[in-house]
Amino acid sequence: MVGTKEKPRLSVSRSARSISVQAIADDVGSTIAAASTLCKELRGKLAGMKKKDQAKEVGKLLAQRLRALNVQKAVFDRGRFLYHGRVKALAEAVRESGITI
Repeated sequence: MVGTKEKPRLSVSRSARSISVQAIADDVGSTIAAASTLCKELRGKLAGMKKKDQAKEVGKLLAQRLRALNVQKAVFDRGRFLYHGRVKALAEAVRESGITI
């Protein structure tokens, strides 16, 4: 799976407490956008939310950042994580926000 600037690879990483996603342009070798439950924009907003709802907010934030870069499509790289629960919620939030995966 390879991402480009026009169609980056969305790499998901999660732990017991947080979830993060990066939009990676492999052809350039850099991260063009990222979002996490640890971001300053989300830190206060996520207090008291369930983990799935937190993942949705992270997905919406990433989609907003990608739209600002005029990115409309992406490739979803879930890594070693099953497409279930928080990973699925994040991917669906990105799709609902207008990015085609």
